[in-house]
Amino acid sequence: MNSDAVPPAPAPGKSDAEFELPLAGFTGTPEEKDRQWFEQCYRGDSQRQLTVRAVVMGGILGMFMAISNLYTTLKIGWSFGVSITACVISFVVWNTICRLLGGKISRMSVLENNCMQSTATAAGSSTGATMGTAIGALLLITGVQQPWPVAAGFAFFTALLGVFLAIPMKRQMINHEQLRFPSGIATAETLRSLYSKTGESLKQAHSLLIALGAGALIGLLHTYATLIEQLKLKNRLPHWLEWFSNKIFLPDTWDFTGFLNPLARGQMAGLGFEPSVMLIGAGMITGLRVSLSMFAGSALLYYVVAPQLLALDATNAGLLGWMPSFKVSPEGNFNPARWALWGGTSLMVFASLTQVALNWRTVARSFMIFNKEERTATQTAAEAVEVPNSWLVIGLIPVTIGLVIVQYFAFHIAIGLGLISVALSFVLCLVCCRVTGDTDQGPVGAMGKVTQLLYAVLPGASGVITTNLMAAGTTAAAANASADLLTDLKSGYLLGANPRRQFLAQFYGVFFGVFAIVPAWYLMVPDKKALEAFNPPATNMWKATADLLTQGVNHLPHTALLAIVIGALVGIILPVLEFLWPKAKPFLPSAMGLGLAWVIPFQNALSFLIGALIVTAWQKWDRKNSDAFAIPIASGLVAGESLVAAFIAIACTLVGFLALK
Repeated sequence: MNSDAVPPAPAPGKSDAEFELPLAGFTGTPEEKDRQWFEQCYRGDSQRQLTVRAVVMGGILGMFMAISNLYTTLKIGWSFGVSITACVISFVVWNTICRLLGGKISRMSVLENNCMQSTATAAGSSTGATMGTAIGALLLITGVQQPWPVAAGFAFFTALLGVFLAIPMKRQMINHEQLRFPSGIATAETLRSLYSKTGESLKQAHSLLIALGAGALIGLLHTYATLIEQLKLKNRLPHWLEWFSNKIFLPDTWDFTGFLNPLARGQMAGLGFEPSVMLIGAGMITGLRVSLSMFAGSALLYYVVAPQLLALDATNAGLLGWMPSFKVSPEGNFNPARWALWGGTSLMVFASLTQVALNWRTVARSFMIFNKEERTATQTAAEAVEVPNSWLVIGLIPVTIGLVIVQYFAFHIAIGLGLISVALSFVLCLVCCRVTGDTDQGPVGAMGKVTQLLYAVLPGASGVITTNLMAAGTTAAAANASADLLTDLKSGYLLGANPRRQFLAQFYGVFFGVFAIVPAWYLMVPDKKALEAFNPPATNMWKATADLLTQGVNHLPHTALLAIVIGALVGIILPVLEFLWPKAKPFLPSAMGLGLAWVIPFQNALSFLIGALIVTAWQKWDRKNSDAFAIPIASGLVAGESLVAAFIAIACTLVGFLALK
C-alpha cells in the first residue's frame, strides 16, 4: 500500500451507542496501526470537540479540583485523578442546564466532554502537587514564603514543560506501543457509557453505574469521618449519628499481624490490606502480568529484603561509619519504601532508557521535526491530525527561557544547571509516562528523587539545598503533567478524538490551574507554622531528601547505593530479554511493575493483584461476559471512589477556607 495515499475519511454521524472502543488495539507496523486507527476509530468532525463551553466548564471544574488536590497532597501526600470526576460532573451539570432551559441549548457531545476533561485535568493535576511538595519543602527549610509571582511562574512553566514534552511520547506510547493507561481506559468507558442508550452498551452503562455506586459507598466510608472531624460537629450531633460516625467506617489499612508480619517487634508501614476498590479496579484494567510483578516485587521487599536489612543494621550498629538502612521508631516501626525507592527508581529509569534504545527506530518516527516532509505539509491524513512536533519547538523555547529565568532570579540556580533540569525533565517524563501507561501509578515523587540524587554530585549544585530542591521540583512537575496529558490522550485515542484539539484543551487548562492554585496556596498556607500544622508527609519527605543529599551521596545508606546498582542492572536485563526473545515476554516479570513495587506500599500492590486475579478468574469462567463487562465495572469502581474522595476533599477545603469550627 502506498504510504503517501490519503486514507478515506471516517464515516460521520456514528452514534455513541454504536461506537465500540478499540480496547484490543491495532496490529502491524507503526504506520499500519496509525492507518487502522484513522480508518476504524477516528471520528473526524462528526461532533463538536474543542468549544468555548467545554474549555470554560473544564477550567472551572479543574480549579476546584486543583484546590482539592492541594489539600490532599498536604494532608496525606496523595492526589486524586481528575478526569473521571470532571466527566461525570460535567455530564450531570450540563444536562441539568439543558433541561432547565427547555432544550434551547444542546448537550455536550462525548468528544466535547472529552476535551472538557483534558482542560480539567491540566488545571486540577498539573499545579497543586508542585506547591505542596517543592514549594512547601522550601518554606519548611527557609521559613519564608516565596512571593506570589515566583510561585505562579514556577507552577506555570513546569506544567507547560510537561505538556509540551508529551508531544512525541504520545505517538510512541499510545499509537505504537499501545500502553494501557488504565485511567484513560476508565475515562473513555465512563464517557461512552454515559452517552449510550441501547443494546449491549446500555447494559455496560448499567454495570458501570452499579459499580460506580459501590465505589462511591466505599469511598464515603473511607473519607466521611475526615469531613466530620474537620467540621468539629461531633459534640453537636445526635448520639446515634455520633456513634455511627465512630463505628461505621473503613480504616485506611488493615495491618497484617501474626504470621503475616515477618517482624518479631514493630510494624512496617503499608504492610496490610487497603480496603480500596479504586486500586482493585485499576488492577482489573492493568492486567495480571504487571500486577503480579508489582506484588512479587513488593513481597520480596517486605518479607525478604527489609527483614534481612533490619537484622544487618542490628548486627553492625556499633561499627564506625555504618549507616542503617532504616530509621526505626522506639516501637520498632519503619517504612521500607523510604529506602527501597532508590533501587525501584533506578530500575524504572534504566528500563525506560533501555526500551528507548532498543526501539530507537520507532521512537525516531515520533520526532518528525527532522523530516522534511512534515515541514512541507505532505503528511498523510492520519498524521495530519496528530500534534506536530513543530509545536514542541515553538513551545519549549519560551517555556525553557521563562523557567530558567525563574530558577535564576528566585532560587539562584545557575543558568547551566537550570538548562540541565529542563533536559533531564525529558528523560524523567519518559519514565513517568511509561510507568503510568503500564501501571496507572505515576511515580512523580520518585522522579524528583532522581534529580535530587544527580544534583547532589553536579559541580555548583552539590551542597546547595535550594538548587537540589527546586531542580527536582522542575522535573517532577513536568513528569506529572506529561503523564496526565498522555492519560487523557489515551481516552481521546479510544474515542476517536482529534489529538490536536485535545492538546490545546490541556494547554488552556494550565492557565486555569495556576489562577486557582496560587491564591489557594497562600490562603491555606500563609506561613511555615500553618504548613507544619498539616504535618504534610510528602512535603516532609522532599525536605528530608534534600537535607540528606545536600550533605553528599555518601550520606545515603551503603545498602541503598547497592540497591541503585542492582536496580539498574535489572532494568537493563529485562527489556533486553524481551527484545531478544519476544515470545518469552508473557513469562518475564514487568520491569515497570517490579520498579514501582519498591516505591509504593505493599497494600497498593496487593490491591492491584486482587483486581487482576478477579478478571483472570472471570475470563476462565465466562470469557464473553468478562470481555464485555470487566472494563466498565472496573471503570465504575475507580470513578465512584475517586468521585467521593474528591468531593470530601473539596468540602474539607471549603471548610478550611470558611474557618468553620
